[in-house]
Amino acid sequence: MKDYYQVLGLQKGASKDEVKKAFRKLASQYHPDKKTGDEAKYKEITEAYAVLGDDKKKAEYDTYGHAFNGGGGHSQGAGFGGFSWADFAGQQGFNNGQGFEFDLNDIFENFGFGGGRQSRPARGRDVSIEINLQFKEAIFGTTRKILITKNSLCSHCKGTGAKDGAGTIDCATCSGNGKIRETRQSIMGSFTTVRECNVCQGKGKVPKEKCTYCAGVGVARGQEEIEVQVPSGLENGEVIRLTGRGEALQGGQPGDLYVKVHVESHSRIKRDGNNLIVALPVKLTDAMLGNTYEIETLDGSIEVKVPAGINHGELLRVKEKGVPGDRGRGDFMIKVSIEIPKKLSKKAQKLIEDLRAEGI
Repeated sequence: MKDYYQVLGLQKGASKDEVKKAFRKLASQYHPDKKTGDEAKYKEITEAYAVLGDDKKKAEYDTYGHAFNGGGGHSQGAGFGGFSWADFAGQQGFNNGQGFEFDLNDIFENFGFGGGRQSRPARGRDVSIEINLQFKEAIFGTTRKILITKNSLCSHCKGTGAKDGAGTIDCATCSGNGKIRETRQSIMGSFTTVRECNVCQGKGKVPKEKCTYCAGVGVARGQEEIEVQVPSGLENGEVIRLTGRGEALQGGQPGDLYVKVHVESHSRIKRDGNNLIVALPVKLTDAMLGNTYEIETLDGSIEVKVPAGINHGELLRVKEKGVPGDRGRGDFMIKVSIEIPKKLSKKAQKLIEDLRAEGI
């Protein structure tokens, strides 16, 4: 039989509070879900606490020592590696409605559930909108100012909910603690839960006199102009996230604003990754003899030399005139499309026949 006091690092006859404190410390250290966890050690700790944490079993253990049989064993209701919920209340406590008192948050915290004491703060709703961009705006980026209707911090009280200069007083609901403690009875005995006060949102303070504009809520619905920085190289359907620009919530964090972009197509230029592609119609004679063409890019007009003997579908590359990116700009690709005349004059037809006679 293990020495339960030694398992918890205590002297025999330690008080109930000392037992509970030692259990919480060791359970937090050796819980299997933690880096310092040790499942075997954790089982010993919970087994010891199931006995020493119960007044009746502790008294029997102190009297009979190693002859103590565990108050009927742990054959039923056992969990957490030998730990039994029945051990908390005990058979006698279950029958007469008396169980030992504990804080449910403490127990859950020791078993890795967090106990709700560090719960995530409340958060305002996210807002989603859509905007249209011209092709060039999506390539080079731009700035847009948009007007949206949403819940924002009250501009009159700056989110405090108090009338200007009125100040605050202790919340009557939670007596200025920001938390409300409730004790309840269950088959396990009495237990205590702690929750955030929903009147003061955990602050412990409320306005002496409420803001007349927002009625003390701290937020008000209205229109807000927001500037959206559109990064360069954005593609159709992408979403820009503006953290904290969603709806506000008193006592909580604001939500986010999501801006989905729709990029309009260009009449001539297409996008291929970080490159831009444009089709260039080239006369047959220019394809054979070469010539210079003027082409309109997103950066302005440039002159491109079409070499003699170029083939239909060939690509001419103008470096660093494409889409801006983290590794520099892409290229501007010119796809040659040789135009074959559908009708020929008699003179042109004679020249073509002469060329064919030459084997061209």
